[in-house]
Amino acid sequence: MNYDILISFVLATSALAISPGPDNIYVLLQSIAHGKASGLATVAGLISGCLVHTTLVAFGVSAIIKNNEDLFLIIKIFGACYLLYLAYKVYKSSSKLHLDGDNAVPKKSLTQLFKQGVVMNVLNPKVSLFFLALFPGFLFSNTLSKVTQFYVLGLLFMLVSLIIFSAIAILSGAISNYIKQHANIGVYLKWLQIVVFVLIAILIVI
Repeated sequence: MNYDILISFVLATSALAISPGPDNIYVLLQSIAHGKASGLATVAGLISGCLVHTTLVAFGVSAIIKNNEDLFLIIKIFGACYLLYLAYKVYKSSSKLHLDGDNAVPKKSLTQLFKQGVVMNVLNPKVSLFFLALFPGFLFSNTLSKVTQFYVLGLLFMLVSLIIFSAIAILSGAISNYIKQHANIGVYLKWLQIVVFVLIAILIVI
């Protein structure tokens, strides 16, 4: 088992979770507008939805590789290209962070927020596509089955995202104030995301 690969995966996942995206921005807005409990309920839903995508990718990719080992290289090349495409999309996007939570985020019960988080994640095909791009480049063992390795990576992804997203919810007030006081923070987070996408794409194919 190659622990260096797992550590690299955790670091990459951490950087991506910190970078501003639809999910963590929504968690931040919920927490600012309606309190930490609302943000945490949203986080629980989003993370739970990842199980579905992990399962789809684990069994789908493993079946493909089992039937044709050569396709594994094609999958990794596709994954690298997709990550470079995501880097380009981030590059073209605005670096401004908008935090008008009270007007943009309606009040919902904690149960509704949990269900919404699950639905947001499960019904987003881009999550499965992202997992498909990310996970094959971080397989870490010659003895464990690929299904098991995909689940380990999926659970690590969920754990890291849970910790960081929960921290965003709990520290939402301080984060909001910091963003308002430091207008350029969005630029740094944007380039962090670009660099991470590009580095992961390189790691996948080398």
